[in-house]
Amino acid sequence: MSNKVSARNESGSASVREHSVDEIAEKISAAILEHRLAPGTKLGEDRLATIFVTSRAKVREVLTRLAHEQIVELVPQRGAFVAKPTIEQAQDVFEARRLIEPGVLRRLIKTLDDVKQQRLRQHLELEADARKRDDKRAIVRLSGEFHVLLAELAGNSSLTRTMRELSALTCLIISLYDAPTATSCRADEHEEIVAAVKRGDAKRAESLMLHHLDHIAQSLKLDADVEDADLESIFR
Repeated sequence: MSNKVSARNESGSASVREHSVDEIAEKISAAILEHRLAPGTKLGEDRLATIFVTSRAKVREVLTRLAHEQIVELVPQRGAFVAKPTIEQAQDVFEARRLIEPGVLRRLIKTLDDVKQQRLRQHLELEADARKRDDKRAIVRLSGEFHVLLAELAGNSSLTRTMRELSALTCLIISLYDAPTATSCRADEHEEIVAAVKRGDAKRAESLMLHHLDHIAQSLKLDADVEDADLESIFR
């Protein structure tokens, strides 16, 4: 039996292409970053295979990859679930970020050039546009991506990979424990960090970053139980 699944229109011809592992992983990660997939949500293989027009084997590969990144939990005999970090794990994530992100800024300042400044400016413009349109999903996603971008521009692939995982975990933590009024990073804090980076003021940039992370961590609180999610609607 072929692993490839095809969707067909009324004429019988293929109408929906099969998604790749990278595409499926990216879509699930984006749904987590945008708070569309809540911690504890069950990720059924059959439903995801149908949604993404692919095989269960490919979905299983995606879920295994995301489990390695700690944003999905694989439970024997029960299946895959969006990770649900404990309070202790949340504290560990913020401790790691406090240790790592000041170093990211120091490295970025040492290697900052016009191209990198342009990338930072463009990202801040995207954040501002999302806030102007009150696009809450984009606001949340871009807020997380800002920190990944800093690591990427710092020029260390290991730091970038680590920050991508920590950013995704932070989104899960915010979904679980965030106060209702604090759904994302504050725009002015990102702008102040970038301004300090452009001035080459490492001490100020590091101080602003630590304050920024403390601001997020201090908003955390215990959230309500997770309801069953409509996966079809989320990935439509």
